[in-house]
Amino acid sequence: MAASGGTAGVVPLPERLANGAERTLRILGDVRLGLALLLLTGLVNLGAALLPEGPERLDGWPYAILLGALALSAIAALALRVPSTWREWRRPGAVAGGGALTATVATQPSDTVEEALRAAGYRTRLAGRPASRRWAVHGVRRGWSRFAGQASHLGLVVVVLGAAIGSAFGSETTFSLLPGDQALLDDPRPGFSSAVRLDAFAADFDAGDRPVRLDTEVTFLRDGVPIESRRLRVNEPGAFDGYLVHPWTYGPAARLRVTSVAGAALLDASVPLDGVQDGIPVGSVELPTAGLTLGLALADASSNLLGASVVGADGLADTARLRPGEEARLGNLVVAFHRFESWVTLMSRRDPGLGVLFAGAGLLCLSLGAAFWLPRRRVTVRPGRDGLTITLRGERFDHPRADLDRLVARLGGPA
Repeated sequence: MAASGGTAGVVPLPERLANGAERTLRILGDVRLGLALLLLTGLVNLGAALLPEGPERLDGWPYAILLGALALSAIAALALRVPSTWREWRRPGAVAGGGALTATVATQPSDTVEEALRAAGYRTRLAGRPASRRWAVHGVRRGWSRFAGQASHLGLVVVVLGAAIGSAFGSETTFSLLPGDQALLDDPRPGFSSAVRLDAFAADFDAGDRPVRLDTEVTFLRDGVPIESRRLRVNEPGAFDGYLVHPWTYGPAARLRVTSVAGAALLDASVPLDGVQDGIPVGSVELPTAGLTLGLALADASSNLLGASVVGADGLADTARLRPGEEARLGNLVVAFHRFESWVTLMSRRDPGLGVLFAGAGLLCLSLGAAFWLPRRRVTVRPGRDGLTITLRGERFDHPRADLDRLVARLGGPA
């Protein structure tokens, strides 16, 4: 007998596992945990937007774990609340008086009360025995609004899923082009031929050196064949073959022709001034056949003055300053400066999760909008000492006094 009494208190393993799973689900679905994770995710994204190397940090496993925890918390919250919301909608329960609005009307039969509540849009349930005056009519209106509010958890999961898809399968490529140059929109791979060609860049500035026009003319190509030409502006990228292309930055370039004193052509191209020294755009180009390096600097932007220098094995050989259309001899070189052009750095992004992310954001906004603008109403009508007592409860964020007044009017006015 003692042995059997000792084993009677042992909880079976399946029941222990079920209890542990339920406790874990309740912890994960706790609103406070979900809000904390959501706030932390927002702070991490804010830091990534503000810090120079912030976006790169979002590619690591800590951020992936944070997104996974946020999605798991949202799913747990949904799993906890949907069953009870469904039961309450299908079988409305009693409304407690604490924090609810109450009113009293003249005594009426239970079927009249049910009819009035149904006419007002409530799903009703009669509890108790009408003949004994121990009855109550419970009702719920817009019970689906709770589901809409809980769908925001699902929207959050879809947003996280879209971000995860973009992080795992998306790509981001930057490349600098001079007019006439072209580049692939992504890393080279067999069968991939989507490309962009820079045709021209135009910029205008006001008296305060603020840009009023930054237009980038490009042509998109497929298999080397031009498909369409576009004008890209700030906040107006171009879309092509699933890629979003927009200008990232720009700078000056000098169009030169360099020959030897004997007339041998050494260079006929644009040289980007893609460096900065003492706040001045600078660039350089190697001339291997001459064993020299040609250094360039935008000496004066207002007068389009280009500074050029030739550096050899023994150091600085010669310098000169030129304006567009001029040429000068620098040591054993003849440098002809034709004009200034622009180089543009373009960014190409492909994000297969973008549609999923926007769908989740749309679901999140719609569900919260429905929950806030069309809130649920719960009501209980039961016989009291002075007549029928109406107890009406709205959501925590609204005050349904107007709804209570309408119910009182439907049931014949105040007692």
